[in-house]
Amino acid sequence: MPRRTVIIGGGAAGLGSAGGVKAADPEADVVVYTQFEDVAYSPCGIPYVHGGEIPDFERLFLAGKQAYVDAGIDIRYETEVTAIDTAAHTVEVAGEGTVRYDSLIIATGFDYADPGVPGGDLSGLYYVKNIRKAMEWDKVIEKTERAVVVEAGPLGLEMVTALAHRGVETHLVDPNPYALAAMADPDIMAPVEQSWRELGVHLHFNTTLEAFLGDGNGAVRAVRTSDGEIPAELVVVATHKTPNNELAAAAGLKLGTTGGIIVDERMATSAPDVWAAGDVSEIPHGLTRTPLQGLTGSHAYAQGKTAGTNAGGGDRAYRAVFVPWATPAGKWVIGGASFGETTATALGIPYVTGEAQGISRARYYPGVQPVRVKLLAEPGTLRLIGAQMIGGGEGIKERADFLAQAIRFGLTLNDLSTMENVYSPAIGALNEPIVLAATDGVAAASKG
Repeated sequence: MPRRTVIIGGGAAGLGSAGGVKAADPEADVVVYTQFEDVAYSPCGIPYVHGGEIPDFERLFLAGKQAYVDAGIDIRYETEVTAIDTAAHTVEVAGEGTVRYDSLIIATGFDYADPGVPGGDLSGLYYVKNIRKAMEWDKVIEKTERAVVVEAGPLGLEMVTALAHRGVETHLVDPNPYALAAMADPDIMAPVEQSWRELGVHLHFNTTLEAFLGDGNGAVRAVRTSDGEIPAELVVVATHKTPNNELAAAAGLKLGTTGGIIVDERMATSAPDVWAAGDVSEIPHGLTRTPLQGLTGSHAYAQGKTAGTNAGGGDRAYRAVFVPWATPAGKWVIGGASFGETTATALGIPYVTGEAQGISRARYYPGVQPVRVKLLAEPGTLRLIGAQMIGGGEGIKERADFLAQAIRFGLTLNDLSTMENVYSPAIGALNEPIVLAATDGVAAASKG
């Protein structure tokens, strides 16, 4: 009999897991359960359809349903797993009863944190996640005059820009002093906030959400905050991601301080033959060993491949993360790796910085864009420990990827200040901004 792997969840981690199992054991019986109508689409692309940068939702689908049938992956759509029995190696499935597994992968994803204020049951509160619901919400946005985005995390940034591009009067409410405060530094975010103001966005920082107010017919009409009442027909609730861990907790799996499932480098959980991947799990930061949960889609997919490979009898490890990240925000693209000054200060990590303002290509070539790089290094050794960037778009993602690897392998500011770089007027400036920032850091450290 072929070994049966049951996967709960059809997102990036779940489908990555399915592919990993089949790669390790082509004869494996792989069953994926998802509560939704679809799998293998990019929820990260939803804000860009709302903003008009992507013309339609169909482009977000990565493959048709037949592709998974052809690959030998049995996907059960709109089907809920209600319980896990790790001792019996079974799951309870609505409409199917008890289903046996040899290997189980939990990829149940995330939920948005409950705002914890009155009015949470009103219509007009949009939680961006499911593509079919997003299609319907897009019609609502078309008729919306005023909207509020709650919290300026990664999704909040994208939705603020998207709504502004759609001509909606947009308000951003966040309890922190600036946007993306959990990831970015205030000097990186200041140009983003200015670009939002230029788009007509109203920013309400250091502002606490107090209630969603209804119109008497069950629909939201306003948001009450510590800064006053903001009228709105639509509220995008972009609170932080929390692990959808109810099944795992009920099954007795060990959870970490983030609420995510604790896994080892093979993505194995505390229960035999059970793996977990994606937003439901927690992963250590490579430098601080601080547990992290709710990372990006690329992290979820890679974790899924690791879990699936091992569940299928192969051998693959997922290492601690250094978190390269980047996203458009207003008219800018921001990014970084590991952490910035705000996080380092909060964790009590000493650092020195090197900063530089550079350009994306030769100064005389059409379309040249600014690129600002800030590097954090360990005092004394000058070993790179973090980076933050902002630019017009070109190269931010690629620099974030490179700098995360530089941190992983212990490169220093001295290494970066003397590194080679491509010079071609159309694609790269003579002076690479990373080199300039590293050189600045070396000079500053030598002085003091």
